[in-house]
Amino acid sequence: MGSDVDLAPPSSSAARDGGGVTSPADAAGGMRTAARITSHALIAGLPVVLIGGLALALGPEISAGLDDRAVAAWRTVFTAIVIQGVPFLLLGTVVSAAISAFVPAWVFTRVLPRNPALAVPVAGAAGVVLPGCECASVPVAGSLMRRGVAPAAALAFLLSAPAINPIVLVATYVAFPGNPWMVAARLIASLLTSVAMGWLWIRAGRKEWLRLPKGAAGHTPGASRAEEFRVSLQHDFLHAGGFLVVGAAAAATFNVAVPHSVLRLLSDSPWLSLPMLGLLAVVLAVCSEADAFVAASLTGFSPTARLTFMVVGPMVDLKLIALQSGTFGRAFAVRFSSATWVVAVACSALVGWWLL
Repeated sequence: MGSDVDLAPPSSSAARDGGGVTSPADAAGGMRTAARITSHALIAGLPVVLIGGLALALGPEISAGLDDRAVAAWRTVFTAIVIQGVPFLLLGTVVSAAISAFVPAWVFTRVLPRNPALAVPVAGAAGVVLPGCECASVPVAGSLMRRGVAPAAALAFLLSAPAINPIVLVATYVAFPGNPWMVAARLIASLLTSVAMGWLWIRAGRKEWLRLPKGAAGHTPGASRAEEFRVSLQHDFLHAGGFLVVGAAAAATFNVAVPHSVLRLLSDSPWLSLPMLGLLAVVLAVCSEADAFVAASLTGFSPTARLTFMVVGPMVDLKLIALQSGTFGRAFAVRFSSATWVVAVACSALVGWWLL
């Protein structure tokens, strides 16, 4: 009839553009998408609703509790740990990003011996070049592993860097005036522990225990070095910063919950004082640049016990365990931290008996 009306069925593109009737398959898919979005919103919103309801119901009690001296002490310890750790964490992530973006992979293979057993003491001694605390050493060690350094050597560097760098040794000398043997004892015991743990990992470590950190192992084709540096810095700092906050909260909780009278009961025992101060170093999580002053204030304990506090602290504490868990996996952090604590206490006892 010469009609211009097109009686053909609407195409799929017209249906998507709203020019025709939606097919049953598209409608079912849309319903499934809507159901997923709704379920995810409910799952994500339920904790917020519960926490908000509790905050509204218990608001007066919470406000009153914030004035309690124990809560105030918790806030003080938590804030101090975070403020101490963040600058050095930033330093470590800057070094880590610089290594990832600007340092060619062949540099590490040339500097370190090919034999992992020989690379461990070299990497342990190289820890003296990083002026940072344990927060900084974790991302740097992760970057070294991504660049092809043997895990045992990177772990030896991770343990030695926060314990034998010049800033820590100078702080120890200032905290113990007229006692250079304490500085020497800390240097020797810390280096001995880091090398022993690197060799122990070669001997007994398993690949499945260690989750290699994610990140680029080499330069990305087409990407500028500045862009690689920015992306790596952002990833490492945000990732490690969250675990630093978790570890600081745990350390503050233990610091407030444990009565100080318990510490005084054990200070007179030469056999219990060493593991006691070793555990105290784990709980307090004091930055390695400041732990010498804390150790010097523990005048009721023997010099060897105070040495144990300074050797264990930069290698095993709550925030470091949290950082290692986030970077290398929880299975690794539990095993490695436990073994490091035992080796550090033993090396402190041996070196303290020899020099102090």
